[in-house]
Amino acid sequence: MGLRANPSQRQKRLGQELQRLREPTGMSAAEAGALVGLGRAHMSHIEAGRTHISAEKIRTLAEAYRCTRGTLVEELVRMAESTGRGWWSEYKRLLGSQALDLAELELTATGHRSFQWLYVPGLLQTPDYIRTLFQNGDANISADLIDRYVDFRLHRQQVLTEDPAPQYHAVIHEAAFHMGFVDSRVMGAQLEYLIQVARFPNITIQVMPFNTPSNPAAPGAPFTIFDAMAPELRTVYVEQPVTSGFLSDLHHIAQFTTHFARLSNVSLAPLDPQSPYGEGSFGLLQHLLYTMKEGKRVGR
Repeated sequence: MGLRANPSQRQKRLGQELQRLREPTGMSAAEAGALVGLGRAHMSHIEAGRTHISAEKIRTLAEAYRCTRGTLVEELVRMAESTGRGWWSEYKRLLGSQALDLAELELTATGHRSFQWLYVPGLLQTPDYIRTLFQNGDANISADLIDRYVDFRLHRQQVLTEDPAPQYHAVIHEAAFHMGFVDSRVMGAQLEYLIQVARFPNITIQVMPFNTPSNPAAPGAPFTIFDAMAPELRTVYVEQPVTSGFLSDLHHIAQFTTHFARLSNVSLAPLDPQSPYGEGSFGLLQHLLYTMKEGKRVGR
C-alpha cells in the first residue's frame, strides 16, 4: 500500500496519539515497530498518518505502552478501521480537505462546544442566512456553486438530529445578530430558528450581550471543542480567515476548555422558550425580533 500524500485529520490524529503513548515509555519508533514486525521507517509513517495500521497492531502497541484505558484503545482501533468515506465524499471535488475533515469530525464527536462572535454557528444557520454569507463573501461566486455550498452545510446540520445525537452547546455573541449585510427578514427568520432548535434536548444556546464585561476576543478566534468517547481524543477547531485548523495538543485543549467555561459563565441563561418574558437569552432574542419587526434600529 502506497503512502498517503494528504492524510486526513483522523489519520493524522491516530498517528499523533500512538506517538504520544509511545514517548513516555522511552521506546524509540524503531523499537516499537519491531514489536509488531515493522521497520523504523514504517512506524514513523504510521505516526505521521501516512499509512495504515491494523487493529491487532494497535492493541499490541497499547499493551507495550502500558495503556490500560480501554475506551482510548478501542477509539484508536475505530479510527484505524474507518474508511473515511461518508456523505461528505461526494463533495470531494468541490471542497478542500479541511471542510471534509470537519464534517467527519462532527459526525464522530460525542459533543460540540462552539463560540462565535461574528456569525451564527454553521450547524444552526438557516438556508437563507447561509446563502447571504456566501453571496457577501465573494461577489464572483456563481449561484450554482452557492447552492452546493448551502447543501453541504445543511447536510452537516443533520448530525444534530441523528440518533444518537451529540450534545451541542453554543455561545453566540450578540454582535452576530447586528451584522448589516444580513437583512432584517433573513436575520429575523434566523432568530426564530434558534428559538425553535433550542427546544431540542441536546441543544443549548447562550447569548453573550454587548454589556458583558468580558472580552470575547480573548480566545483569539471563534472555535469549537469536539468531545470524544475518550477524553484524550478531544479536538479543537479554530476558525481563522486564512489558516483555520485543528488542535490536538492537550495544553491547547485545556486552554480552550477554560475559555469556553468562562464565556458560558458570563453569558445570559440558556435560550429557553419557556422562560419568563424578557429574561435570559430568550429575552434578548425577543427584544431583537421586536425591533426588527417594528423596523427600528437593532439595539438595546
